Amino acid sequence: MNPSTAIASVLVDELVRGGVREIVLSPGSRSAPLAYAASVAEAEGRLRLHVRVDERSAGFLALGLSKGSGGAPVAVVTTSGTAVANLHPAVLEAHHAGVPLVVVSADRPHELRGTGANQTTHQPGLFRESVRWAVDLPAPDRRAGQVPSWRATVCRALAAATGASGPGGSGRPGPVHLNVCLREPLVPDEDPSADAWPDSLDGRPVGAPWVAVAPRRDVPADPPGHVDRTLVLVGALPDGVDASAVVDWAARQAYPLVAEPFGPRALREAAVRHGSLLLTAAEWVDAHAPERVVVVGRPTLSRAVAALLRRPGLVVEAVVAGGGPWPDPSHVVARVHPWSALAADAPAEPAGAPAPASDWAREWADAGCALAAALGDSPSPWGTGPGVAAVLASALPEDATVVVGSSNPVRDLDLAAAGAVGGRVVANRGLAGIDGLVSTATGVALATGRPTWAVLGDLTFLHDSGGLLVGPDEPRPDLTLVVVNDDGGGIFSTLEPGEPGRATGFERVFGTPTGTDLAALCAAHGIRHALAESATDLARLVARPYEGVSVVEVRTDRATHRDAHADLRARARTALGLG
Repeated sequence: MNPSTAIASVLVDELVRGGVREIVLSPGSRSAPLAYAASVAEAEGRLRLHVRVDERSAGFLALGLSKGSGGAPVAVVTTSGTAVANLHPAVLEAHHAGVPLVVVSADRPHELRGTGANQTTHQPGLFRESVRWAVDLPAPDRRAGQVPSWRATVCRALAAATGASGPGGSGRPGPVHLNVCLREPLVPDEDPSADAWPDSLDGRPVGAPWVAVAPRRDVPADPPGHVDRTLVLVGALPDGVDASAVVDWAARQAYPLVAEPFGPRALREAAVRHGSLLLTAAEWVDAHAPERVVVVGRPTLSRAVAALLRRPGLVVEAVVAGGGPWPDPSHVVARVHPWSALAADAPAEPAGAPAPASDWAREWADAGCALAAALGDSPSPWGTGPGVAAVLASALPEDATVVVGSSNPVRDLDLAAAGAVGGRVVANRGLAGIDGLVSTATGVALATGRPTWAVLGDLTFLHDSGGLLVGPDEPRPDLTLVVVNDDGGGIFSTLEPGEPGRATGFERVFGTPTGTDLAALCAAHGIRHALAESATDLARLVARPYEGVSVVEVRTDRATHRDAHADLRARARTALGLG
């Protein structure tokens, strides 16, 4: 067995031993040994292999596979050169969202760096602070003892990726980078026994990792204090975190809870309905202001939430899961608690007996119900983003897994859909970019093995149209992509650049219309396409899953976005009796 084949076999073997069950591969010459090793492991039933021709899509597919599995480590393998750089957006998202992504990049031997060798650049350190750990493995030779060191290296990488290597086992999951130098020959020997290594690949018993990875443990801390007017604010939670702990804790304390539209349905159903919209009613918030806000997770959507957290005199505390940084962009957090504090902060009453809700807490719940009733009686009109969101909220199956894109679609769901959309809502909120969403949704669908829906804008869809490129021998998801097509960057219509007085030059530098025929694009990929021309059409098209990948296009007018959101805020004020 030649050196490159040997190291590739060891690395893939140890990834499997460490819990990796999905590998995404973008083909290349230098990474050929890793491709052969992954293919063999799949044939042996030890993992599932996914092949993508676009490295950026490959990265986001791996990200989605991890998110869909609840936080299992997933490896993505590339060849050298620009291929590695194309993973950077997915690595950044994984870094900020706490997703265990294992980047395995093939590289030329050290002696070829800086010599003008083709497809050779300085790959070590490429991702800098965006990875939890990185290593540059030199090209293998026949020295005894290399196999154990390679196994130990992979175990250390998996420990860092899963968060097991932090102090006390409480580190935060995230991406790691294994840069693997490989010399020719890059293909297996025709007769593997002709050049056997002295170090056999089973130097340890099958299934026994070379380095033990300790499980994560929570670090005990004092629980949050009790303040009568406490509001719980839940943002995007790290993958693998049990959101029921938040629901149970808030219920025990009888605190009102405002949640962004992510995570399991139980979390969103426990929250104040239309909580983000309620926070836009400044006069109502002034009259019902909390004394303390406990932030759980990372809020990323609403300016009204940010304004609430900046209120003078407000005590802000944060609960952090996975050892990550606490959510405090405004630098107002007074105290930080570990995730274990939610369980530790038990009420004085007997187990199972919640604290009585105060009048103030009931007023928050009643206000949310008033908004839900008002919007239910008179939903936003068809053809607007909030109108589409309202239809999706009522039509999608209650147990649906929904992947939602950034920009307007997620905000429309947050404001107009009362939070109860599908069973589980997944999103890339680490950096909240629009890239890689098709591939992320594909990964979520493949990981869960269940029909999945995604809601995204046209630019998000076009940005990752390469995610539709799936080879004939690859596993295929059952995925319905609902593309809200406003022909351009609709989010800017709702922000300062979209103010009426700034119309000059807006279309070219912010609106960015493309005029792309999505039906033709789908036809080119052999993807089923349907145009929803009414609310009835959309409800019918998303009410049941389809086999394979389907696109449901919904056309909206960017010119309506600003007024549609203003109308929601105005109707909220009316429902609350504010005129």
